[in-house]
Amino acid sequence: MLKKVLIGIGAVVALLVLIALVLPLFINANTFKPTLESDLSGALGRKVEIGNISLSIFSGGVKVDGFSVADDPAFSPSPFLTAKQLTAGVSLFPLIFSKRLEVKSFTISDPHVTLLRSPSGRWNYSSLGPANSASAKPAPQTAATQPPAAQQSSTSSSSANNFSVGELKLKNGLMTVAVVGSDKTRRYEDVNLEASNVSYTAEFPFQLTAKTPGGGSIKLDGKAGPIDQTDASLTPFNATLNVQNLDLASTGFIESSSGVGGIVSFDGSLSSNGREMASKGTVKAEKVRFAPDASPATVPVNIDYATTYDLHRNVGTLSQGQIRIGKAVANLGGTYNAAGTTTTLDMKMEGKAMPVPDLEGVLPAVGVKLPSGASLQTGGLDLALAITGPIDKLVITGPVNLSNAKLAGFNLTGKLGALASFAGIGKRGSADTEIQTLSTNLRVDPQGTHAQNLNLVVPSIGAMTGNGNVSPTGQLDCRMIAKLGTNNLAGVATTALASLTGGGTNNGIPFKITGTTSSPVFTPDLSGMAGNTAKGATGTAKGTVGAAQGLLGGFLKKKPKQPQP
Repeated sequence: MLKKVLIGIGAVVALLVLIALVLPLFINANTFKPTLESDLSGALGRKVEIGNISLSIFSGGVKVDGFSVADDPAFSPSPFLTAKQLTAGVSLFPLIFSKRLEVKSFTISDPHVTLLRSPSGRWNYSSLGPANSASAKPAPQTAATQPPAAQQSSTSSSSANNFSVGELKLKNGLMTVAVVGSDKTRRYEDVNLEASNVSYTAEFPFQLTAKTPGGGSIKLDGKAGPIDQTDASLTPFNATLNVQNLDLASTGFIESSSGVGGIVSFDGSLSSNGREMASKGTVKAEKVRFAPDASPATVPVNIDYATTYDLHRNVGTLSQGQIRIGKAVANLGGTYNAAGTTTTLDMKMEGKAMPVPDLEGVLPAVGVKLPSGASLQTGGLDLALAITGPIDKLVITGPVNLSNAKLAGFNLTGKLGALASFAGIGKRGSADTEIQTLSTNLRVDPQGTHAQNLNLVVPSIGAMTGNGNVSPTGQLDCRMIAKLGTNNLAGVATTALASLTGGGTNNGIPFKITGTTSSPVFTPDLSGMAGNTAKGATGTAKGTVGAAQGLLGGFLKKKPKQPQP
């Protein structure tokens, strides 16, 4: 009995093998080519071209060598999608007995997809769908032969209702994303898409994975549909998004000259109703930098956010943006506009009593390097900043206030050089610098960092006021006035010098700060001294300035007396 069963099974297998070998001789798969091209062109609303078709009976389908989908002519004459091979899963019995092609699945191997966005915000895939099937025809119709609008609508509706794919796969793809009229591009490799029960009339599940520029990864998992037949970009969807190790500098949408960079990871959700897209989640940014020649931050920056985006106007609102750096917290909110070639921001950031030691790690990201061996051990920072302009050329302005801070490992009095020697405080103070207050109106732009109305109060020295600039490469150019305390020798010297130069007791000692933030150089500003003198007594300016400079020079050159043995 068993022997008969085995013989029967062997006969069936032999028959199937024989059919698989003989069937291609009787069925010319290329006879289905016009039908397949026509059906796909009608469903996608784009002209579709396919290469040679061959049967693959063992896999239950047909193989197509070469496959392309035209782009929207308003964007590019080049194809929207090309692929080396397309495999279509078909129903065998209709194919064998009726020579009718019924497609159950599509697998597109090694595709190259080009996504283009116009400056107005419209995407080239927006016009995919049967509603645009007229553009898929080889030649435009004349007015005499063009069907009425009602007939076109009926045809589009019929194509939409008839189109469905049980399983759709894109394997090992390459996706290029660019803005029309710009040379900025992003290339995503190893793109894989899986979707099931795809149609224009119902929701369907999908999963997309890809490698991002710079070696990161992206995963989008959710449901989409029904597909919007007039604008595919407005198709509703709900999905979770996970991004790992996205290198900002490699995205192609940020000017390399801006210095903006870092590694970003993201966990959150995306949802769209076809009119507005909402997103919320957590962004973790590491090794970020915001200025040319800046060093990467040594601590991570975490952002919890919630935003809504108008899909028609291409503008959005950041309703929640909590920035966390250690225990320091700042709130960010405002609007952004992605309608142009570069996204622009109009936002405000506020922070109160943020622990300065936690912020120390992000100072290198804005081009500020503490002196070697120095660290911020205490203090609180308040700020209220406006952030405006293109994302790669941002302008940041607003007041910044530091209070009760301690810069350990840096003795400011010892760095004042000749100025400290003159004032009699060169050997005063500890190895650290206590800062009572430091306030300024800050401006950060592509030209550097600018501190207006800078006011620094160091109890061991006095008050220092003025304006300062830090170039994008970290070079200092500050013009300051030291108003030293009147309860010590420094204060007496300041008052005497100010009176001598005709400036009264409130002018102080002008000095300059040059060098870099990591190695500042303090020098007396004799030109500033002359300016103060000229303002105080123009009639005797030359004589007074000469006397002041002579007195100052004497103190600067004078060596301290050595104790007698």
